[in-house]
Amino acid sequence: MEVLKSFGLKCKELRNQRKLSQDKFALLIGMDRSYYAAVELGKRNISLSNIAKIAQGFGISLSEIFEDVEIENGEEERPI
Repeated sequence: MEVLKSFGLKCKELRNQRKLSQDKFALLIGMDRSYYAAVELGKRNISLSNIAKIAQGFGISLSEIFEDVEIENGEEERPI
């Protein structure tokens, strides 16, 4: 699975666990609902600062938000 889609599914799962609509969660973190919806669909190459907003909104760390987020076999991890 593509990393953006995998990350989006993780966000959707966390939001659903908290029984929040996309509207309410986006409002909570100060993000446009349509932008957040595109993140959940894996259609946005989201910035680190917006990932931090989402993690903070869920009350979790950056490392926790990436738990179970998969990198597709064809996507290579690049060293820094």
